[in-house]
Amino acid sequence: MTPEQLKASILQYAVEGKLVKQDSNDEPASELLKKIENEKDQLIEEGKIKRSRKLSAITDEEKPFNIPDSWEWVRLGNIFDITSSKRVMKKEWRDSGIPFYRAREIVSINKNRPLKDPIFIDEDTYLKKIKISGKPNEGDILLTGVGTLGIPYIVPKDKKFYFKDGNIIWLKNFGNLNSEYLSWYVQCPYMLKIINDNRGTTVGTLTIVRSKNLVIPIPPLEEQKRIVAKIEKLMPLVDEYAESYNRLQKIDNEFEDKLKQSVLQYAMEGKLVKQNPSDEPASELIKKIENEKAELVKEGKIKKSKKLPAITDDEKPFDIPDSWEWVRLKQITTYGNFNSIKGSSIPDNSWVVDMKDVRKNGGGFSEIVRRKSTDIYKSNKYSFNKNAVLYGKLRPYLRKVEIAQTSGFTTTEMLPINVVDLSTLVPQYLRYAMLSPYFVNLVNDSMYGMKMPRVGTTFLAKMVVPLPPLEEQKRIVEKVEELQSSISNLSK
Repeated sequence: MTPEQLKASILQYAVEGKLVKQDSNDEPASELLKKIENEKDQLIEEGKIKRSRKLSAITDEEKPFNIPDSWEWVRLGNIFDITSSKRVMKKEWRDSGIPFYRAREIVSINKNRPLKDPIFIDEDTYLKKIKISGKPNEGDILLTGVGTLGIPYIVPKDKKFYFKDGNIIWLKNFGNLNSEYLSWYVQCPYMLKIINDNRGTTVGTLTIVRSKNLVIPIPPLEEQKRIVAKIEKLMPLVDEYAESYNRLQKIDNEFEDKLKQSVLQYAMEGKLVKQNPSDEPASELIKKIENEKAELVKEGKIKKSKKLPAITDDEKPFDIPDSWEWVRLKQITTYGNFNSIKGSSIPDNSWVVDMKDVRKNGGGFSEIVRRKSTDIYKSNKYSFNKNAVLYGKLRPYLRKVEIAQTSGFTTTEMLPINVVDLSTLVPQYLRYAMLSPYFVNLVNDSMYGMKMPRVGTTFLAKMVVPLPPLEEQKRIVEKVEELQSSISNLSK
């Protein structure tokens, strides 16, 4: 159960008379309603409120649940004088003075949030308006009539403010009902549903007429007090529950990714699968890769690069098996040989990868976008071949690393990294290495740029990678995929 569901259940129990016990000594609500009616007649006679049209009797169909015998169903307009304010024109708004509340301010106050871009009116305008409409008194209730409907605000003692007509409904509490009870009631699931029932696909409003006809259950006055006391005792516990729930939700949400990262780290340390002494050691793979790169240089397919510095012991973040070797990223790939092409030169129907098309945390491609004849690409793109490892250098902490399933073009913020030879390095193994915690942490420590943090291409070229024998690479990839799938199923 979510905190919101728990709060809703408490409020629903409260308005159904199930939260606190009934007391036979309480004066029944029927007597309370008689007193309110007499008070209303007296105020009408004194000219303090206007006589309103008689509201229809409440039918059985309008009563959504049973209530205790000492309670009564009543229309809101029979127990409150429901009205609004005198219109304040926009030209009368000020930057300081007496607070002028719209629906958005009422919502912020209800949720204990600071007011954003508050509005004020001056003293003369305030006095002019309240002379006509009167001013809200302590215990009156304001309800939002637009936006988020039915959000309550109980008028405190000696609070000087005014409010926007049409935005806010004013419930004048002449019968001295328990404002807190009514405030909680309008937040219960049943009432929220009723208030929002007519929204449909259009902008909903809570009008004075609709407000008057709302049906509510009224307990004896003493029971109203007990209900409020019980709710106020329970709500801090709901808040505590919410904190614990949110912590657990965060742990639950992070569990899958953290477990997958642990698998990758174990894989990079040579602890995920057993070593096989029959495997050709990684030292032999390095020789083959160097020979193949030399051949590619000779054929003019890649550029000859400067010799990379030897890897020091300080650069090695953990121990690896004897049959493995530490290598630099550029040493085992064609890194740096990026083929740039003008965006306008990309053929129609080509696959064009943007950063937004790649999910974070190695989650695959969210969309495959094909070049249309009407598409305009102003910036250059990198071309890539099938099996290239596409690495997002912009915000690398997002861990956007994927294997190209076919050839295409990509933003220059995503580097296409090709293995020298598929018979010496498995692209999926390299992808897992670049997604692993050790790699991500080292890269994140090197980022530069505040608004658009990225990893430098020179730094990335020198990144150290643990290289296992080819057959072990294959076993690691197979085992990682098996475990990742099991973890995903476990989290469903």
